[in-house]
Amino acid sequence: MKLKIKNNIVFIISVIAAFVLIIYGSIFSGQLSSISGIIMSWVSHNFGWLYIASVFFFIIFLLFIVMSKWGKIKLGKDDEKPEYSNFSWFAMLFCGATGIGLVFWSIAEPLSHYVSPPPGIEAVTIEAAGFSIRTCFLHWGITQFACFAIVGLGMAYFQFRKDKNALISNLLSPLVGDNATKGVFGKAVDIFSVVVTFSGVATSLGLGVSQICGGLDYLADIPNNNRTWLIVIVVITCVFLASAISGVNKGIKILSSVNTCIAIILLILAFIVGPKISVLNTLISSTGQHIQNFFSDVTMISSFGDNTWIMNWRVFYYAWFIAWCPFVGMFIARISRGRTIREFIIGAVIAPTLFTILWLSVFGTIALDVSGNWNITELINMIASPETAVFIVFEKYPLSSVLSVLVIILLSVFFITSADSATYSLGMMTSGGSMYPPKYKKIIWAIIEAAIAYLLLSAGSLKPLQTISIAASLPFLFIMIAVCPALVKELKNEKMYK
Repeated sequence: MKLKIKNNIVFIISVIAAFVLIIYGSIFSGQLSSISGIIMSWVSHNFGWLYIASVFFFIIFLLFIVMSKWGKIKLGKDDEKPEYSNFSWFAMLFCGATGIGLVFWSIAEPLSHYVSPPPGIEAVTIEAAGFSIRTCFLHWGITQFACFAIVGLGMAYFQFRKDKNALISNLLSPLVGDNATKGVFGKAVDIFSVVVTFSGVATSLGLGVSQICGGLDYLADIPNNNRTWLIVIVVITCVFLASAISGVNKGIKILSSVNTCIAIILLILAFIVGPKISVLNTLISSTGQHIQNFFSDVTMISSFGDNTWIMNWRVFYYAWFIAWCPFVGMFIARISRGRTIREFIIGAVIAPTLFTILWLSVFGTIALDVSGNWNITELINMIASPETAVFIVFEKYPLSSVLSVLVIILLSVFFITSADSATYSLGMMTSGGSMYPPKYKKIIWAIIEAAIAYLLLSAGSLKPLQTISIAASLPFLFIMIAVCPALVKELKNEKMYK
């Protein structure tokens, strides 16, 4: 019995932490909001520079690795072949990593930067429009996927090349030794990674539910209230739970492929009914601006001026991505066995970035194209309710009902795939890194994710929970920084590449 408890210590403490968070967030939502705001303000003010420098470093590090002699190394044995086809692999990468967030913000964020750009850029101008699109490219493109790839590459290498269990703590073994990663230090790292993961995932699922219900309310007058939230969460949870239990090769793979096809159909339809020439112009000009201003945009921070916009947007996003890294990194590692390091980086960073640029070129242009239909006050009100912004904007175009229904379907399946992959990853994290976690653990984590999303959404506490998970990303950022020298140290030991 003692041995069983010892082997499940990460699982037991993590579940207790989840229940404490659920109870505290439900009863003391106001206090949670106040505390989270103070923590995030302190982290942003004192460590905003570190988030910015780290994300820039991660991009340069991956570029170095992909161009190095180590790029040919297999994430697995030398004769292993990829487990999944390129399309299935990309579909799972895309759906597991960014789904809900990209759909949720693809209309509201371009409008927000257009109406409220940082100091030095005049609002509602051509300059603001160009800045808005290239900023969205940066936020939802290479910066987030580079963060995910750092953890994913480390996990895949140590797991499939070095035969270690799928635990975040094992990434640090070259620096601190196996004894440390198997002891209290390693358990603390793994527990912390689990807490960061379920907090970040629950808030994103809550945002997805709010947009689904906001769309149902806007399109079909279905009340956007607690009862609707509960029904949507219960139905979708049952689906993703069934998918999670069936395993990666059935549930996640099939749903991700279906959802990627739906996303492509929505993208094509939106392009057809939208301002096609403007979209193409945006794609060319904004991509050029993105490349031209890349280094200054990634490292954007003022030494003496007002950094409010930078902290509220750029640092906030960088921290949010890092909060998602434990689960996303673990999941993309799991599906990348048999790929070379070069294939992994190109597939996990470059390919989804290119798709994101296409997506935001279409939806960002659609949003800005009709912005003249509303005055500043109306635009600000629309931005304040991002869950309905996409449906309001679509009303100005043909096939608005079809597009809106596709968005709701897409969000629902993204909800399922994100929760599905998160449940699988949480199961692995709390099962000693086993690639085949027990079904009961996946069931428990599915229920916990759904419960946190519903209870805190009902209590109006999603934002504080999101803020806490982002603030908690600071310690994990140090883990990610340490992964880079740890990985290089092991790569140098590869006999054929010395």
